[in-house]
Amino acid sequence: MAQGKSLRISLHGVLLDVLGVGVLILGKSGVGKTECALDLVMHGHRLVADDLIQIEKGGGGAVHGFSHELGRHHMEIRGLGIIDIEQLFGISATSEKKQIDLVIELVDPEECITDRLGLETETYTIMGLEIPRKRIPVRPGRNLTAIVEVATRDHLLKKRGYHAAREFERKLLKGLKKKG
Repeated sequence: MAQGKSLRISLHGVLLDVLGVGVLILGKSGVGKTECALDLVMHGHRLVADDLIQIEKGGGGAVHGFSHELGRHHMEIRGLGIIDIEQLFGISATSEKKQIDLVIELVDPEECITDRLGLETETYTIMGLEIPRKRIPVRPGRNLTAIVEVATRDHLLKKRGYHAAREFERKLLKGLKKKG
């Protein structure tokens, strides 16, 4: 590889800036990735890329995502067609490029066995880099926007050293020792 050039791949999904965190939403076609992303934009978060995300690994080892020029700022909403997020919501609703910090995978509940306490840490590998991943079962009536926002806030807390599930487990074990 020539010096100064970065390797580039493409992934299907949606990339957003949620609370300053680069959140990549993945899942099968029709699972609700774009609708979830649209709702996140309506809650003040920023769209980076929808559908086909260009990803490159920079010199620092982090992976960054961005939109192909043709699709920049656009989303395809089933039943509406193509919409322009920047024109609808203003320039503050979009971002050109973002480091990918967290992967949210929207999955069929029948195909997903999740750690209900949240003690296990799952990762998703992009270009050799392990990125924290949360698998979210999609069911009718679930507020995916709220779940993605909370997953992002939890990710930020973990980066600061606070792990809610481990703290809960510690308190539970301490309480059981006192009773036993």
